[in-house]
Amino acid sequence: MPTVSDDERTRAPGGFTGRRWLFPSALIHELDPDAGSSGRRPRRTARDWVVDFSCFLLAVLIGLAAARSLPEETGLPRSLAILDQVLGALSCAAVWLRRRWPVGFAVAMFLVGLLSNCSGGAAMVALFTLAVHRPFRYVAWIGGAGLALVPLLYWVRPDPDLSYTGVLVFITLLTVSITGWGMFVRSKRMLMLSLRDRAHRAETEARLRAEQAQRLAREAIAREMHDVLAHRLTLLSVHAGALEFRPDAPREEVARAAGVIRESAHEALQDLREIIGVLRAGDGEEPSGGRPQPTLAALDALVAECREAGMKVTLDHRVADPAAVPASVGRTAYRIAQEALTNARKHAPGTEVTVRLTGAPGDGLTLTVANPAPPAEVPPVPGSGQGLIGLTERATLTGGRLRHGPRPDGGFEVQGWLPWPRG
Repeated sequence: MPTVSDDERTRAPGGFTGRRWLFPSALIHELDPDAGSSGRRPRRTARDWVVDFSCFLLAVLIGLAAARSLPEETGLPRSLAILDQVLGALSCAAVWLRRRWPVGFAVAMFLVGLLSNCSGGAAMVALFTLAVHRPFRYVAWIGGAGLALVPLLYWVRPDPDLSYTGVLVFITLLTVSITGWGMFVRSKRMLMLSLRDRAHRAETEARLRAEQAQRLAREAIAREMHDVLAHRLTLLSVHAGALEFRPDAPREEVARAAGVIRESAHEALQDLREIIGVLRAGDGEEPSGGRPQPTLAALDALVAECREAGMKVTLDHRVADPAAVPASVGRTAYRIAQEALTNARKHAPGTEVTVRLTGAPGDGLTLTVANPAPPAEVPPVPGSGQGLIGLTERATLTGGRLRHGPRPDGGFEVQGWLPWPRG
């Protein structure tokens, strides 16, 4: 028997962990999803037994008081008096079924009340049960119909102790009080269910926010690792391949290639430590003892490093004061150039790469990296294109844009524009 109707049900997931015997079985049935999924009617708790017995006792006492006043009614046939008492006794016994069929019990007590004054206590219990376990519209229809027939009922069977007006006022106040009490109990239960549901939603939202933060952190780390390590590892691959295919190279070239491999491996490890340090330090914090993040001023060193690795790189640097470029914009431009040079080394080895950098405050910063078609067919590299996707997202987050694609001559060009505000 649900506490809340089907159209107003607010089920709060999560097992019920309180003292079950202190709570109504209907409320536990709503709070405990395992109890609701079984499909069985909730069993009475100790509190339910106490309340049901109290309601039964109240109905019996009111019925006995009404039965004692039956002989005082003038013109009441003996058969009707006996029927009144029998119906009152059956109504008192039916109180134990109020939790299972609250609407049916209230309708039955409404009909029985037209013939039996001894069922008045059971009718009060039925109205209270209906107000607790069903929405107000049920109480309004059944209770309103009962109040509408009260004047006719007491006109036919006047109360021997109270006047006609006094009876009407008393029954009206009693009905309103019982209805208000039942609705108050119902509102408390619904408030408990809504608070439980709100707490569950807050926990769910917090868990989702934590999962989203973890996912964003992982994506940022993966993007940073790709941008940083891909450049170093391609240098390792180029020089390791040269040593593999030129075992008879002069000793000086072998020593230089080994030095570049050692230096690139060392730089890759340093970059990896930086990324892990950023992860441990948290978002927005600089890892203590780590190297500073690259800016636009490090572009010359990047080009020099690529030239030492054997690449043909032409740098057209037309920015007068690279230090004036905002750190976030300069870092993004550096990563774009680094990824573009790495892609050119992988997909167009042996070609001459042109890096052009122009811009001014207020006009923005424009970076173009282009290379012609490779002299020979290059086998495809697995996972190609993921770095450019990440760079496009990085440029968009900075407020700029990134365009990349093949050129008419068969080469490839990467062009990015990043905002550079005045002052």
